[in-house]
Amino acid sequence: MAHQIRCVEKTDRYDPTEAIEYIGGNNADGTRWRLAQKDAIAGIKAGKWSFYVHNGGRRTDVIVATSRYGNDYIKTVADDYEPNNLLSLQSCSLDR
Repeated sequence: MAHQIRCVEKTDRYDPTEAIEYIGGNNADGTRWRLAQKDAIAGIKAGKWSFYVHNGGRRTDVIVATSRYGNDYIKTVADDYEPNNLLSLQSCSLDR
C-alpha cells in the first residue's frame, strides 16, 4: 500500500538532498504519521513502504536517489535532481 506524503519538515541545509528531515501524512483512520527521511529510505529499499505525492492533480511516486556524494535521499520520479515536489509541501509543524 502506498502512503501519501502531505507534509515535510526541513532542515536548515541548502543542499536539496539534505533538506528533508521528516515526512508526514494521514492514516486511513485520520490519525497523522511522521517518519524520518532515513527511516523512509530504509523502508523503501526494503520494500516495506512506498510513498507518493499529489502535485497538480496527479500522483507522483517517491523514490530513493543517490547524490553525487553517495548520500541517499528521497525525491519524486518527476524531478531531475532536486526533490522540488517534496520541498514544496507544507511544513508538518503547520499541519497539526
